Amino acid sequence: MKQALPEPPAAGAAGPCYLPLSEGDIGRIHEAVLTVLETVGFADAIPSCIEALTGAGALLGEDGRIRFPRSLVRDTISRAARNITLHGQDPRHDLHLDGNHVHFGTAGVAVNLVDAAQRIWRETRLQDIYDAARLVEGLDNIHFFQRPMVARDIADPLELDFNTLYACVAGTTKHVGTSFTVRENVKPALEMLHMIAGGEENFRARPFVSSSSCFVVSPMKFAEDACGVMEECVRGGLPILVLSVGQAGITAPADLAGAVVQTVAEVLAGLVYVNALKPGHPAIFAAWPFASDPHTGAMAGGSPQQALLGAACAQMARFYDLPSSTAAGMTDAGLPDSQSGYEKGITDMLAALSGAHLVYEAAGMHGSLLGFCLESLIIDNDMLGHCLQSRVGMAAGDEQLSASLIARTCLGGPGHYLDSGKGQSGSEPGLERWQFRERDQNGLSDIVSHAVAEKKRLLAERFPRHITRGMDDRLRARFGDLIRLPRGAMGG
Repeated sequence: MKQALPEPPAAGAAGPCYLPLSEGDIGRIHEAVLTVLETVGFADAIPSCIEALTGAGALLGEDGRIRFPRSLVRDTISRAARNITLHGQDPRHDLHLDGNHVHFGTAGVAVNLVDAAQRIWRETRLQDIYDAARLVEGLDNIHFFQRPMVARDIADPLELDFNTLYACVAGTTKHVGTSFTVRENVKPALEMLHMIAGGEENFRARPFVSSSSCFVVSPMKFAEDACGVMEECVRGGLPILVLSVGQAGITAPADLAGAVVQTVAEVLAGLVYVNALKPGHPAIFAAWPFASDPHTGAMAGGSPQQALLGAACAQMARFYDLPSSTAAGMTDAGLPDSQSGYEKGITDMLAALSGAHLVYEAAGMHGSLLGFCLESLIIDNDMLGHCLQSRVGMAAGDEQLSASLIARTCLGGPGHYLDSGKGQSGSEPGLERWQFRERDQNGLSDIVSHAVAEKKRLLAERFPRHITRGMDDRLRARFGDLIRLPRGAMGG
């Protein structure tokens, strides 16, 4: 397959410019991916998976593995959905996955909340997920919300899945990503979403929730429960994040290029699976191989290797011209500090420059996904605005070159530009996306103290009302004790 070169960027936009793979590298990786899918294939397919895939042209071997002929993979890529939109409950937050658009958001399964004020970790609770969602609602540079934490105060899997989704959609009008433990948990969640949307037809027309489907156990095995969930979500009309998260040196090859090959192969197998269930269903290429610390084997989310892996997989998605995502911002630091700042800033910036449409886990994460910090959402929102502004680039038309303005100012003019209407750099497009903080009275600023105070203010004031009291009453009447978030925790 010939590499698809990106179109020239439109005015005010920027194209990908961090490309760790050469055109030759991309060709070799693509060839290795096709070889792995055709000769190694996947183990542990459930019966419905076998039926769907063999019906589409995959082959079931005597060893029980499903293999994917090259022609099937190529045909699926060519026919897969493109230029898809992830909807928000509020259309202002719709995400268009086309061209050079880049969107930042949250994600993760952190089991600890990082308290920046007290410098401690504690177990995460359902309230924390709702609080994170309503903070994100007002943070302009965080464009979508996927649950970043596990509600450790809920043990039952059905209650956990249902309440996680409820807290997310009640907390923000932005697009929400979620996941489910088993197939049976999807049905009540869809019923809730249909009620909020005003009917199933309305929801299917504008699905404001997508499902992250980690359908694979690396290396190259299907995950039984996750496959059932993905099938149910496709039937329910949820866009699917086709996700593989192998860890280099443990569940994926230690060589970075080998980790890319395996992860891309796993995601393309998932793309075939989704399209076998429903041709053209909205599916997002989500090859997220994770780097490992060679000394401990632990995930190294803030490492340069992680940035390379994410950017390389985003580059492969662009080669296939598929809606794409990556993961970045997964600092190894346990608290919001200078290590957190530079690891998040570098990895998020490179993810944006690589051309991924969606960057998950971009804000709030700590301890290589083990911890999540509400204050860091506020800090990282500023950082992401910096990334977005840097990516926009600068205009260099006749007006912006300012030759005549320079002449007027220097030849008999005032000798400065304060009265020109373009003093300071505020005329540059997109600058408003970077939020500047005022210094305190001593001229010094403490970013963590600022974030602690801002978090307290926002959580005391911001209680979203897009789900009306009447609708919430109907939800609570329909689902009874299944809803565990108290009305009082939502502002009464």
